[in-house]
Amino acid sequence: MRRLRASSDSRTSTSTEIDVEFPVDYSELLEQVKVATQSALMDSKHLLEIEFPTAGLDSVSGDDEGGIEMNSSMTLIREFCRRFLKPEEATRTRIFFPEAKEVEFAKKTVFEGVSFKMDYLTKPSLLEDFGFGTKVKMVKRVQPTDEIFLVAYPYFNVDEMLVVEELYKDAVVHTDRKLIIFNGELDRIRSGYYPPFFYPKIAALARNFLPKFETAYYIHNFKGRVGGTLFRSYPGPWQVLRKVGDKHVCIHQQETMPSLKEVALSILPSA
Repeated sequence: MRRLRASSDSRTSTSTEIDVEFPVDYSELLEQVKVATQSALMDSKHLLEIEFPTAGLDSVSGDDEGGIEMNSSMTLIREFCRRFLKPEEATRTRIFFPEAKEVEFAKKTVFEGVSFKMDYLTKPSLLEDFGFGTKVKMVKRVQPTDEIFLVAYPYFNVDEMLVVEELYKDAVVHTDRKLIIFNGELDRIRSGYYPPFFYPKIAALARNFLPKFETAYYIHNFKGRVGGTLFRSYPGPWQVLRKVGDKHVCIHQQETMPSLKEVALSILPSA
């Protein structure tokens, strides 16, 4: 196994370079996300995952209250769009937020005055607290001019990812369209967080839909005595990093994504 060099101040990358270093701040992270996403799309990867913490580069999910995390993701999505999309692509990009009220909030705040098409995945009903929502037919929302679908943090309601799958099947498959999920916490589904007996449709997503994704950019932190970070920037390998002083050093790498359980219980303790 080749060990990568520790992080330094020299930070250059191309579509073929694999030694992308852990970012020092969100500005550098978003630039890495842009380059990784562009590289994946150039390789004809049309179903992408982008995942990283929003409460700090060393944070984990839950460090901030859920609403604050979503608001932070919204701001970061806006900045990603500014960097990633050319001005003429804005009107051909449709951004899906989890609910209609998120769209209204976005239009009044960080997405005020933009040319993007703003949409939502679910319309909650009175049974929202029980995980039910009013199903929205995605095919009726899509326009012929749409080229990029960006789905913002579809994890609060279990129905949201089911709608994303519908969007993919009805509007992306057999087309040149691209679908990007931004901070969707897909690891909840991958890890079996939702018991298959009670959530058979979610279990089916883990088997049939999630394997189709290419992870363009990914950061997942592990806290504790043997903490570390699982990191990936397309097209590079998956790396397990450990922070030594103010640097991140790679202690393990592989071509396929390891499970979070494997990283926490095997790779980090044995490094």
